[in-house]
Amino acid sequence: MSKKKKTEPLTGEELLQKLKQLENATREEKAKACGYFTLTKNGLERVNIMKFQNALIDAADILPAGKQGSSRGGRSASYRISVQSNGNLLIGAAYTKQMDLHAGDEFLITLGRKHIKLKQVDMEDGDYEEDDE
Repeated sequence: MSKKKKTEPLTGEELLQKLKQLENATREEKAKACGYFTLTKNGLERVNIMKFQNALIDAADILPAGKQGSSRGGRSASYRISVQSNGNLLIGAAYTKQMDLHAGDEFLITLGRKHIKLKQVDMEDGDYEEDDE
């Protein structure tokens, strides 16, 4: 059995150039041609699609600049919430981080016929101004 020399998978600009050449190939063919495969003990080739797609994301720089390396996965904000079985409304961490809110921040709650409005209370002067809408 002859052993092939292990080559490193393509990354960055080399990966993107190779994909342009293979635009009509299947995803598996592209991954294999770019070096994203391993040989099993039985000599079969196993294509590693996840590593290929991750390298493609890195090469295309798809993630926003501030998000690289800090992503922990999870859900993205959908801007919709549901009333929980106990009657509570839960505003998730994605929204509080986006607004730079911290534990202890206070809000004024205004109820409308079909809406609930939260207005952050200015803690320095205790101002509870209400908007007339």
